[in-house]
Amino acid sequence: MPTRTVLRLIQSLFVLLIIFFSSAILASRLVQKGEMATVPDLVGKTWAEAKYELARKKLAAQEKAVEFSDRYEQGCIIGQDPSAGSKIRVGRAVKLTLSAGSEMVEVPKLVGKSLESASRTLGEIGLQKGQISQIHTAQYAAGRIIAQEPPSSGAKISRSTSINFLVSQGEMELKYIMPDLIERKVAPTIARLNALGFKVGDVRYSYYPGRDSGTIIKQFPPGGFAIAKRNLITLEVSR
Repeated sequence: MPTRTVLRLIQSLFVLLIIFFSSAILASRLVQKGEMATVPDLVGKTWAEAKYELARKKLAAQEKAVEFSDRYEQGCIIGQDPSAGSKIRVGRAVKLTLSAGSEMVEVPKLVGKSLESASRTLGEIGLQKGQISQIHTAQYAAGRIIAQEPPSSGAKISRSTSINFLVSQGEMELKYIMPDLIERKVAPTIARLNALGFKVGDVRYSYYPGRDSGTIIKQFPPGGFAIAKRNLITLEVSR
């Protein structure tokens, strides 16, 4: 009997503890649900600072929009909803508008840079790449910017403005007329071509009835074709 009494007592205490903790949790939630917080003034603060201030008030941060601002630097808060001083329930989110920086930016100096580097610079400051024109010139290496419009005069322009570029194609390559090499002897012909700065890339040998050994029987490019010194010349020679 005493043992049963003790067991019943323990069970009763266990039930009371469950009821107690359940009631405490429910009461805490009810209190928290009705708990109000004052929205702090977040304008001018960074996103990290705003999140910290809201967390102290048991509030959350939510990005609402990103807009240009001449007053606040990029990434700073320029607006909030609800406004500072408002009373809202804890756990609610405050919608924040962030600054995208000034809408006006200074034209960067891009002459002399590669088009790839200039494109990255424009992307970083929010400008657009406009029309690209190209000319041959020995003054700038191929792919380098010769001129830009608008120029880098220190003036400021809207981020929606496009920058047009004049880009170098490098020095104009000279073209030559390929001579007819058929029936010429291969050894002196190759020596002459090399002396003139041309490149013989491949020499193939094959049997060709009626032609002396070492005589050129085919060529590429063919005679009369326009060729630059960087182009490879292929020859087929009789055995």
